[in-house]
Amino acid sequence: MSYFLADDGEKIHLQISGSGRPIVMLHGWTSSAEEWFPFLEALTAGHRVYRWDARGHGGHRPIRDSAPTVQCMARDLRAMLEHYDLRDVVAVGHSMGALTLWQYIADFGCERLAKVCFIDQSPRLLTDADWPHGIYGDFDAARAAAFINELQQDFAESVLRLGALGLNARARQKYEENAKGWEKARQTLRTLAPAPLIACWRSLTEADYRATLERIDIPALLIYGGASNFYRADTAHYVQSRIADAVLHIYEDTDHSPHQWQRERFARDLLDFIGTA
Repeated sequence: MSYFLADDGEKIHLQISGSGRPIVMLHGWTSSAEEWFPFLEALTAGHRVYRWDARGHGGHRPIRDSAPTVQCMARDLRAMLEHYDLRDVVAVGHSMGALTLWQYIADFGCERLAKVCFIDQSPRLLTDADWPHGIYGDFDAARAAAFINELQQDFAESVLRLGALGLNARARQKYEENAKGWEKARQTLRTLAPAPLIACWRSLTEADYRATLERIDIPALLIYGGASNFYRADTAHYVQSRIADAVLHIYEDTDHSPHQWQRERFARDLLDFIGTA
């Protein structure tokens, strides 16, 4: 485990493996660098892989008062790229990681990036009368406020219910059965400090990157779950339509983590996209 210091002095932990062209991998909300462990063998054969625990994540409680907002995480990403002098970077973001990349591009353009990969995310999480492509296609400001209240009351269960009670029928079934994987996730979530993660979530729901998509002037790979807990195929096609050089793959019958359900395919698609298969 290595670390670098962010611009506010926060210590950001990360793991670095392999050698070659850099790949930076940004995990989802409440997750950690371990999200990417299954892909190391395939990727580190020709690449140096950087996997961070975003601030407030991975069991590392913040040492600064700054809330771990998506804006902070975008600055952290810039600090990491500068600290390790990374250029010609392939950046991969899943869920919150995709939002972090979009915030980085909104703030700094595609500086130091060569290619980007976004996994199962909408550029705006909240829905309204003119935007049906957010969470569930039906997650407006009132519903978002109610969810914040639920997180404050029972963080772990609320996070689980967000994924379970959405568009994926199998997730709902497994949650109601309290399947082994769901119980394991529940126990892990209960070890986390809720306050910074709630502040992080609030910033994610306040963000809107629809205009940012059109600023992406480098190749983009889009990976979406055909049975995502949160998004229908229309969201994936919207994102593709707004990025000039975007390739879309929809992994049928996979949820919000399509890369985890089809690991070999994801590694192959990513390496093909980079050009090092």
